[in-house]
Amino acid sequence: MKSLEDLKKLRDEALKRMNMRYVKNGYRVQIGMGTCGIASGAKPVLAAFLELVEYHNLNNVTVTQVGCMGECTYEPMVEIIDEAGQAFVYCNVTTDMAKQIIEKHIQSNQPIDKYLLSTRKG
Repeated sequence: MKSLEDLKKLRDEALKRMNMRYVKNGYRVQIGMGTCGIASGAKPVLAAFLELVEYHNLNNVTVTQVGCMGECTYEPMVEIIDEAGQAFVYCNVTTDMAKQIIEKHIQSNQPIDKYLLSTRKG
């Protein structure tokens, strides 16, 4: 950083990332960050979702981390809860899959059946 302007820009970017985790309306993306999830690669998946939501300027999407999702074999797991309360659980999620989930499921409202572990009404 070389100026106060650089510091302000850094602050604004950090605030934008923090706010992305607390949006109340729209989609909720929950990344399983229990020990098994982290060991299976959930941290890069979380980072990918945060970056993609910011890149696509999706103001109606909350990205958050949750604890163990109870199915260690299927980690990393991501649960998408839509505006109607419908929950979709994706398993063995990679950063490439995160991009597809954002573009197809969240932006086009088309869940990707081949990646789903389950769906349920919330």
